Amino acid sequence: MNKLYIANKVYSSWSLRPWVLMKQLLMKFDEVVVPFGEGSNWAAFRQFSPTGKVPCLHTDQGVVWDSLSIAEYLAEKNHRVWPNDTMARAWARCAAAEMHSGFATLRSQCPMNCVIEVKLDQISSQLQADLNRLQELWREGLSRFGGPFLAGAEFTAVDAFFCPVAFRVQTYGLPLDEPCQAYVQRLLSLPAMQLWREQALQEPWREEAHEQACLAAGTLRRDHRTPQA
Repeated sequence: MNKLYIANKVYSSWSLRPWVLMKQLLMKFDEVVVPFGEGSNWAAFRQFSPTGKVPCLHTDQGVVWDSLSIAEYLAEKNHRVWPNDTMARAWARCAAAEMHSGFATLRSQCPMNCVIEVKLDQISSQLQADLNRLQELWREGLSRFGGPFLAGAEFTAVDAFFCPVAFRVQTYGLPLDEPCQAYVQRLLSLPAMQLWREQALQEPWREEAHEQACLAAGTLRRDHRTPQA
């Protein structure tokens, strides 16, 4: 059986992508959580990942160590990973690749923490530019392919790649237009997303660098975790 190595569910947006894809599509796999430690995690993660990063999928055929490549590997086994329609599939791959390599300001100013709420001090022009492009992209997919997901009626890999953004919108109260907010709520309501957050709330680990990064651009409004003793 496939074995997926991930880091903390509270913080690891990259881990969420293949995890939520496989869970939502009911693909069986074993999960191994290796929490972030203080400082560099390269040596610890190198024990299972060639790049020293997560996620990393171990299969009977070999190791796949990149979230986009994991999606492509899974698509060889399951036709539901990408849309069946040729143009929808091409668009979905473009959008997933753009998320994979872009939106740098959104990533840096709003790092994922799916169990807290933060009030941003401001929305910089760079962050607003990312939000504008994000909404443009989502509106195109939803209108072009009929929704309710980005490439049509079914949840596919392109939606999985934007699931971490849905948590970011929730955490930081990011302003989006009505269709995009509705799409965020659709993602947050997925059984797999709810399970991820429930398990994140139960994690015993907190890593100070990740905690502080989430507060660099704003003020903590609420922490939904049980206070540490």
